[in-house]
Amino acid sequence: MKNEDNDDHHRDSRTETPLSSIAQAFEEISDLIKKGNKNEVSVDLRLKPFCEACSLMSALFGCLGIAFKFAEMEYTAKVGDLLEASKKFNTLSSVVEFDIKNKTVKSPGSHTRNLRRVRQGLDLIRELFQNFLSAEKYTLKKAATAAYQQVCAPYHTWAVRTAVSAGMCTLPARDQLLLNLNETDKSADKEMRRYIKASSDVIKIIDNLYISRGIPLDW
Repeated sequence: MKNEDNDDHHRDSRTETPLSSIAQAFEEISDLIKKGNKNEVSVDLRLKPFCEACSLMSALFGCLGIAFKFAEMEYTAKVGDLLEASKKFNTLSSVVEFDIKNKTVKSPGSHTRNLRRVRQGLDLIRELFQNFLSAEKYTLKKAATAAYQQVCAPYHTWAVRTAVSAGMCTLPARDQLLLNLNETDKSADKEMRRYIKASSDVIKIIDNLYISRGIPLDW
């Protein structure tokens, strides 16, 4: 216990870790959502800050190795597209409204479609963290496989699902992941729970953005 406490103190005395940076960024967005709800105004997230928070996730995908390379490449490209779009659109809803007007909501490469994929990336990590922190103490492979099956597999082709399944065998061990992230069990638990709570608010806002405009979520 003493060694773990020393490790936590050492970690806290250094610069932010990938996990703490991610948790902090999404908590700030979550706070804006809660402030809007408290003031009884329609909550509409600004696109650029949202993209900047999402871009921090790339470091985490990188730590997961080859198994999540598919997610890292797709996710990074989609966030990049939305960040570029933020030069023209100020909010998430303005992006969706543009595609509705132009009948391009589900068109390959549309901003609305890319936002949907980014949302899935956020949910994938949220589900992975929940599994990782479960009472059963899942291995990273089991936690990641369950998360992928629930969040992404229904929307991927057989070829992609097969490649992902094979890649899961290359995931680092639980202890190695913590080392890669510069975290201990204790600190990772704290930061992952922060992200789980904050990202749930963000994901809900995105889903409501689609639902309120009659756009289904099963795609």
